[in-house]
Amino acid sequence: MATAAEGVWAHAQSGITTLARCWGLTRKDGTRFGFTDHDLDLAFEDWHFTAGTGLSARALVQSTGLSIDNSSAQGALNDVALREADIMAGRFDGADLKCWLVNWQNTADHWLQFSGSIGELHRAGGAFEAELRGLTEALNQPLGRIFQQPCTAVLGDSHCRFNLATPGYAYEGQVETLNEDGSFEWLGLDGFEPGWFAGGRLTVLSGAATGLWGSIKRDQQLEGMRRITLWEVLRGGLRAGDQLRLVPGCDKSMQSCRLKFNNLINYQGFPDIPGEDWVMAVPKSTGRTTGGSRR
Repeated sequence: MATAAEGVWAHAQSGITTLARCWGLTRKDGTRFGFTDHDLDLAFEDWHFTAGTGLSARALVQSTGLSIDNSSAQGALNDVALREADIMAGRFDGADLKCWLVNWQNTADHWLQFSGSIGELHRAGGAFEAELRGLTEALNQPLGRIFQQPCTAVLGDSHCRFNLATPGYAYEGQVETLNEDGSFEWLGLDGFEPGWFAGGRLTVLSGAATGLWGSIKRDQQLEGMRRITLWEVLRGGLRAGDQLRLVPGCDKSMQSCRLKFNNLINYQGFPDIPGEDWVMAVPKSTGRTTGGSRR
């Protein structure tokens, strides 16, 4: 029995073709979008591909070995499919993408031509261009352990093993005041020391901005108000009254791991590793130079 891909190849060799390209986009939050450059909607494999979205692609260059596949997709921004506000909010960053070549007269004949993810997104003049990254992109990331004085783990990950749901560490509640500069203010936040959330993470739990998050730059106590400032303003329609979660910050030091989180057993740093200046160290100028202390 011929496969769907073999059907595409047989159709392509017939001389007269009715081929179209279909794109399946899955965001990190699970939302799916289907697009096609055909003039009618198409459907197969539980996907529905919408026509007239303005999405098109440059020639796909697929390489051998571990080289990165090179391609990009271009399209128009509209309120129905891809909105500029969602792109600006980062909802499409790292989204999974698949591209099929399909016989639009018989959609059972389709060939998965590309599978990867969205890289950099550029927008201008009501349009966007997305860099496509193949599956081998993950193999180009450096791996291995870093030996340094500060901890290399991320708070709450499999190396750190700290339970972020531990009572008294995180805060969940409504946005009381949202300033024009993107900072947040509360009257209370009692029970948390000043600077507790600096270097931590803010995640939106409800409202139009659900799922968006940002890194906390400052946690300040100002005249009875608690102000939280992010490194980058959150977009996506965040409003007062929306629910969010604040996770405490960790400065990666052994002292914070021991005193703030009581998690020293899982500390992933090397606080006693020699610094760069040890190369210039010489034996003591007084006393016996027996190879002992250099201080």
